[in-house]
Amino acid sequence: MALFKRNPFGHILFIKKWIIRIFGIISHGRYRRFNDLQIEGSEIIRDLPHNNVLFVANHQTYFADVAAMLHVFNASLKGRVDNIKNIGYIWHPKLNIYYIAASETMKSGLLPKIFAYIGSISIQRTWRSEGKNVNRQVKMSDISNIGIALDDGWVITFPQGTTTPFKPIRRGTAHIIRTYKPIVIPIVIDGFRRSFDKKGLLIKKRGILQSLVIKKPLEIDYENDTVENIVSKIEMAIEQHPSFIKVDSKAKDEYLKSVEELNKKRKFWKN
Repeated sequence: MALFKRNPFGHILFIKKWIIRIFGIISHGRYRRFNDLQIEGSEIIRDLPHNNVLFVANHQTYFADVAAMLHVFNASLKGRVDNIKNIGYIWHPKLNIYYIAASETMKSGLLPKIFAYIGSISIQRTWRSEGKNVNRQVKMSDISNIGIALDDGWVITFPQGTTTPFKPIRRGTAHIIRTYKPIVIPIVIDGFRRSFDKKGLLIKKRGILQSLVIKKPLEIDYENDTVENIVSKIEMAIEQHPSFIKVDSKAKDEYLKSVEELNKKRKFWKN
């Protein structure tokens, strides 16, 4: 029966739709009343294919970033350009939008588990677990699940794997791009760190101008671009290259040091 139709991960779409509706209504005011979300480039969304689209973005909170993107994507698909006025767009949301998140984050409580039903592709982080640095191999089932999600629809990923700004882009994202050859759409967000707590659940400050800029698809030669080339393109597109750091050289030195430390841990991904 259509009422119990499931997506490839076993989630009942009827339940997923109602969760998106409810939390869409609850979260809408965070981008329209308490703070103002300035959107740019959302017309790009309407021209994208039904599936095999990968959104790459910088990351500022655990959940508010994804919630904002779901609002903007669904509003754009309903004909709203660069605005999320009239929340009626959330009544029939696009149900094949997924986002990549750390499994430990999505299991950290009842609310994250509900959010996971909306479309989380939960992965085991290879570099950090429960607040401690680790060094473990990538689970191939995690990569396969990302491929399944891309085959079914759109996937949002935060390739730095952290909410800390100007951390290196992780090579796994580039390997996913070379393997599945999706259309890659960069997104740059700002203001969320100032307006929300780290989890993105509580409003920390009101009257903050939040911004979400959707850029044109990256030009990628899937056969000839190296992992390093793709990483560099993502880094520039989401404005996380050290050249975007608007402070003294110490911050850039810390960035370069973090790149060096990350390179020492990269044992699984190879060109």
